[in-house]
Amino acid sequence: MILTVTLNAAMDVTYWVDSFTSGEMNRVRRVVRQAGGKGVNVARVLHGLGHEVLATGLAGGTTGNLILADLAAAGIPADFTAIAAESRSTTVVHDLAAQEATLLNEPGPAVTPQECAAFLERFGELVGRASVVVVSGSLPADAPSTMYADISGLAAKRGVPVIVDADGATLLHSLGGAPTIVKPNASELAGALPELPDPPSPTSSRVPADLLGHLHRAEHLRDRGAGSVVVSLGAEGLLAVTGEGVLRARLPYRVEGNATGAGDALVAGLALGLAEGTAWPERLRRAAALGAAAVAAPVAGGFDEAVYAEISPEIVIEGAS
Repeated sequence: MILTVTLNAAMDVTYWVDSFTSGEMNRVRRVVRQAGGKGVNVARVLHGLGHEVLATGLAGGTTGNLILADLAAAGIPADFTAIAAESRSTTVVHDLAAQEATLLNEPGPAVTPQECAAFLERFGELVGRASVVVVSGSLPADAPSTMYADISGLAAKRGVPVIVDADGATLLHSLGGAPTIVKPNASELAGALPELPDPPSPTSSRVPADLLGHLHRAEHLRDRGAGSVVVSLGAEGLLAVTGEGVLRARLPYRVEGNATGAGDALVAGLALGLAEGTAWPERLRRAAALGAAAVAAPVAGGFDEAVYAEISPEIVIEGAS
């Protein structure tokens, strides 16, 4: 069983409009409401792939009840710790003419020390049943900065690998728990380590110049505690910096659609690779294929099965060093 953690779960509301105009009335052509947050999206993808999954995290108020009800309706097992404050909502507006999506993220509820402690106690009970833990997204207000490191530490005591998908200070603090994999995208990686300049390009290096900065920062994260770092590069694929070497996954073509949730599908692929003991090249291939297939899906947490089947064998996995 893969255990996904979403401490800042949300009710996602997605609108489609013919053409979005700021400051004007916009008629909605279609609307979808479903439970979200990055870890929930990972759980949804894993469930869609037929893998056993359990979603956990924090949920509160009327919105929290809607999140739990939607997960139950989708058949996704969930075990969330209740909080007093209201869980957040997010809004995505898809402009069909421009093929653009605008995302509005609420900051989320404030949590108490007692609620955080209650979650960690429950997580300690659940993690014994897990083969992999995925910790994704932002921390709710007032949660301790060490929360992800604490989660990783509890998993490590049970010998369970952990994937962390976070950014900024949350990503850096998570390294104290020595996560197995961290998965920033390129901008998150640069934002987490703004003080690190790009290294000069060595004339003898086999590393492409466009990857040197990412490689430098990824190695810095590994020095600070991450076992491996997988950097998502959008349509340019993935860069994996691991203890076994450096790999790059190249996509054969650009998939058009909604990139919201693509990183979560990618993380689902990495989690499956850990759970099944898949070697890095195939682990990276599946992750890249799922991320691309998620772009073709209408809402986060889904993926286009036809795109997944078509693109997977065409993804090129190459050594970058």
